[in-house]
Amino acid sequence: MDRYSQAGVDLDLAATVKAGLGGIVRKSTRPEVLGAIGGFGGLFRPTFSAYREPVLVASIDGVGTKLKVAALANRHQGVGEDLVHHCVNDILTTGGEPLFFLDYVGTSRLDPDSFRDILRGMARACRRIGCALLGGETAQMPGMYRDDEYDLVGAIVGVVDRQALLPREAMEEGDLLIGLRSSGLHTNGYSLARKVLFEEENLSLAARIPGCRLSLGEELLRVHRCYLPELRRLRQLRLPLQGIAHITGGGLLENLPRILPKSLDARIEIKSWRIPPLFRFLIKVGQISQEESYRVFNMGIGLVLVASADHGEQIARAVNGRIIGRLVPGKGRVLLC
Repeated sequence: MDRYSQAGVDLDLAATVKAGLGGIVRKSTRPEVLGAIGGFGGLFRPTFSAYREPVLVASIDGVGTKLKVAALANRHQGVGEDLVHHCVNDILTTGGEPLFFLDYVGTSRLDPDSFRDILRGMARACRRIGCALLGGETAQMPGMYRDDEYDLVGAIVGVVDRQALLPREAMEEGDLLIGLRSSGLHTNGYSLARKVLFEEENLSLAARIPGCRLSLGEELLRVHRCYLPELRRLRQLRLPLQGIAHITGGGLLENLPRILPKSLDARIEIKSWRIPPLFRFLIKVGQISQEESYRVFNMGIGLVLVASADHGEQIARAVNGRIIGRLVPGKGRVLLC
């Protein structure tokens, strides 16, 4: 055994695992991609003929402590999809379309099975939405992580026509707020959820939560919903939006203000949708206040669209959403009513 392996980094194992990546990644590509996976840099030759004034939009994010649940359940493909979907949703808020995606996996010791599962999940998500999985980095760092831990980060680049950029300055009193359902916790609030469910309630992944049809583990590992199909449908129908908010860390209370003008508040009717059972259970057994619950969790709403009163009802029907509130005079805050 060489000295580097004795220090905890197995270069031969890494080379063996990486040798099989081409087959996984090959289908999640686009015509603009040049060269093969594995170079020092990914090559992408964009064609912007469909845009009058193309603007690149980029975002980077992670999956957070949902990874701990995935490790506990030994199910890793879902978090690969989570990562892509989260990043795609972030750039959707600008009106952008995804072009390519890059990933980073940091671990103490590379586990071939879990790594391939993560990559398969990312590749599947990229292929489904037409985004190229352009490259990534895998780092073995003994001492930085526990043996059964890894970190997962993704970066995405997309494009939007400058004239179509969101949010728009034309937001005004009376504009409608349209909520699109989340598929679960998505990728936020897991630190509090794990504390309540596993530490305080001492539940197992096989436990059943009242009102949930799946086991606790399956509920917690539901894949973060991607809203790109709904936004593409609105573009095809030429239905205009004023703004989009992705409800991630900070919940409704902190994400909606990121797109609001300082002269308007978002008045949310919290009884306009049914809070999913998992959230209700967490709030009840964890004794979580209303304010904290709407700041930590998405509470069943993963994306909020802002639309004019003239188009709001039609947009809600087109994306199977529901009107959850409206804009009122204020100071750029969220009001829960």
